Amino acid sequence: MQENQQYNQPMLMVTTDTIPGRELQALGLAQGNIVRTKDVGRDILAGFRSLGGGEIKIYTDLLNEARSVAIGRMIEQARGMGADAIVCVRIATCSVMNGSSEVTAYGTAVKYVK
Repeated sequence: MQENQQYNQPMLMVTTDTIPGRELQALGLAQGNIVRTKDVGRDILAGFRSLGGGEIKIYTDLLNEARSVAIGRMIEQARGMGADAIVCVRIATCSVMNGSSEVTAYGTAVKYVK
């Protein structure tokens, strides 16, 4: 469950197309995205760290932060539709240009019928 800071109430998000015990009405696509670029100074440090192999924590942190923002924006859009939950949640990442990545979160905003 992801909590939206603005509402301080959790929004149920699942990767499945149903929520057991609930009848759902689809409201539409909810999505959020962000494009983040690397910091040149951090990029140089990461380059040195990559020589030794292993995780490059600076990039991991950057993508985790971007993912959190994209999910928050998706939740905000779903709440604007009056959604109770989001089903079929997916997260995609792609390179936009050298040194920048886009993170997109999307799913189907739904309202509980029962």
